[in-house]
Amino acid sequence: MTQITGHTRLFGILADPIAHVKTPQVMAEVFARHGVDGVLVPMHVTPDQLPQALDGLRAMRNFGGFIATMPHKAAMLGLCDAIEGDAARIGAVNCVRREDDGRLIGAMLDGIGFVEGVRQAGVDPGGARVLLAGAGGAASAIAFALAEAGVAELTILNRTASKAEDLAERVSEAYPACRAEGCSVVSDLGGYDIVANATSLGLRAGDPLPLSPEGLHAGQIVAEAIMEPEVTPLLAEAAARGARCHPGLPMLRCQIELMARHMGAIPGEALSGTAAAGAAQ
Repeated sequence: MTQITGHTRLFGILADPIAHVKTPQVMAEVFARHGVDGVLVPMHVTPDQLPQALDGLRAMRNFGGFIATMPHKAAMLGLCDAIEGDAARIGAVNCVRREDDGRLIGAMLDGIGFVEGVRQAGVDPGGARVLLAGAGGAASAIAFALAEAGVAELTILNRTASKAEDLAERVSEAYPACRAEGCSVVSDLGGYDIVANATSLGLRAGDPLPLSPEGLHAGQIVAEAIMEPEVTPLLAEAAARGARCHPGLPMLRCQIELMARHMGAIPGEALSGTAAAGAAQ
């Protein structure tokens, strides 16, 4: 284990709750591989205290940046001093670099990680029919990345239909070749090639399922954005019905070096946006 000294560069991950996060362990592997004297620290910050926490981080001169995860991704868009890549049209930020003057520069890399994780599992989303549950920050990033990857149809399912419809409209405007629609109810899951959960449902014990598993079958891929637990209730239901399951951790592993670059922890261009997808491999 790397010893922390006064020379160690500090980075963080902000979440509520925090105990489930896997990012510190994965980032430690990246730092070790690149010879970086740095550490990523889990920071439990509630939404009402997020602006106050950022004020403190701005003042820490040995602090390089942080990863923002649930439930902070959407709020971070309005708290950063500048935005890179496609975070603005997605409506969320999940990685922030602290400049020497304390300015916070945000980017959104969740979508890149999700798509590349699926590709590395041997699944090409090009031409697929996809059902995506959720319309928040992570879901928005994944929706744009799937459209950029060439999915033929994208149905966005959300409890508030207007949020799903708004996201679908933004995706269609950016990627006219993708037939995107938003809704609050899906009657038949059987016609989708990929079913993905990008909500937080499944993160906590006792959460309801993000969608009804009826209709899931062999030949489909059911994917998660949740990293802990590795097998969520949705994945367990999908496996019981013969579907192929894709857990959430590959999404993190496929974007982690891009996050390290954006925060200035390792050398290389601070890539962001769906055009950077190939660099996550």
